Amino acid sequence: RRRIFNFVPLSASRLRATCLDKGKAVMNKLLLSVVAMLAMPIGAAHAIDHPPTKEGLWLVRIQTTDNPGGKKSENSMKVCRDDASDKAGESVMRNTKGCTISNESLDGNVYSLGMHCVIGGTVMDSKATTIFKSDAAVHSESHISYSPAMGGIADQTSISDQTYLGKCPAGVKPGIVH
Repeated sequence: RRRIFNFVPLSASRLRATCLDKGKAVMNKLLLSVVAMLAMPIGAAHAIDHPPTKEGLWLVRIQTTDNPGGKKSENSMKVCRDDASDKAGESVMRNTKGCTISNESLDGNVYSLGMHCVIGGTVMDSKATTIFKSDAAVHSESHISYSPAMGGIADQTSISDQTYLGKCPAGVKPGIVH
C-alpha cells in the first residue's frame, strides 16, 4: 500500500528566516524538526495501511492562516514520490527527538493524527485529518499551536489538496520537492 504525505502547516521559508534572524542553535534544531514534519508521511509512527495512492509526481497546494492576525498565504509544490522516498520520510518522522504521536486512527478513507513536540523550549501541538478521495487525490486539514509563540505566530491552520499528475519527469529523483 502507498502512503501519501501529510503536510503540517508551517512556512519553512518563514521559519528559516526567523531562525537566521535569531541566530540561535535551539531554533535551528526546531527548524530541522519542523522540516521533518513537513515531509511526514501518514502513518509514520505505526505504519497504518491507508487506501492505496499512486507513485509518481504529485502537486501539493497549501492554504495557511497564521494567528494572531489571520494572515493568509498560499503555496504549491510538486514532489516526486516512490516507496523508498516514503520510507525515508517515515524514518525521519519516527526519529524526530522531542515528538510523540498523541493519537492516530484510520476510519475507512479518513486518517487522523495528533502530535505533541517539545523542542528547544517550544511546545508544538498539531492535529490533522486526511481524506483519501481516490488513489490520485487527497485532502488534508491541519492545525498547529506553538507555546510560546514562534516568530510571532501562536497557531496555524492549513488546508492541503494533493493531486497525482503522472510519472515523474526524466532525471527527477523521488523525494525531490520542486
